[in-house]
Amino acid sequence: MLTYNEIRYNAREYLKGKWNNPCALIFLILAIINLGVSAIPYLGSVVSLLISGPLALGMAIIFLKLVRGEEISVEMIFAGFKDFTRSLTAGLLIFIYVFLWSLLLIIPGIIASFSYAMTFFIMADNPNLSANEAIKARKEMMRGHKTDLFLLELSFIGWILLSVLSFGIGFLWLGSYIYTANAIFYHEIRVEEAPQVIIEAPYEEQTVPPPDIEE
Repeated sequence: MLTYNEIRYNAREYLKGKWNNPCALIFLILAIINLGVSAIPYLGSVVSLLISGPLALGMAIIFLKLVRGEEISVEMIFAGFKDFTRSLTAGLLIFIYVFLWSLLLIIPGIIASFSYAMTFFIMADNPNLSANEAIKARKEMMRGHKTDLFLLELSFIGWILLSVLSFGIGFLWLGSYIYTANAIFYHEIRVEEAPQVIIEAPYEEQTVPPPDIEE
């Protein structure tokens, strides 16, 4: 397992030449969509819930391709809508499960959110898995790794504060940084846990290529 510093370093290397286009542009479009949906009277929260799953799947597809050295584009943000029923179901189930855990206390809700974090990466890798199967698979994958993911996310706290101070503009670039780090984290635990949790994986033999580092 790579250290948090190594994951972040590799993430920056993968993002070289892609920070602004397409990555920042992807997060700008995502922000515009979220703002537009939230402005819809009465139904904004419902629409947001309906599109959150497909958008999350699209983001997982983008950043898995990025760390695998494949081409990515802005249009891929909508790739999850081609698998609407499955991604919608996963989004709704995760929302319900996290909400129910949050009813106990805030901490169980936070733990649950990390527990479900890899679901859409698994779905991106396994198009024939149902939403429920992907959620079950992530349970095995994240066993013993929830704290690792929490600490990885916590390592971005300084960047998050700087992004807040920039009136949120910094999140256009920080979002890509965090998503890329999460994709690398997914690959790390996938290699470790894949035989037990992946039912079908088109990338089974594929590993994350090392980033091109200029001398």
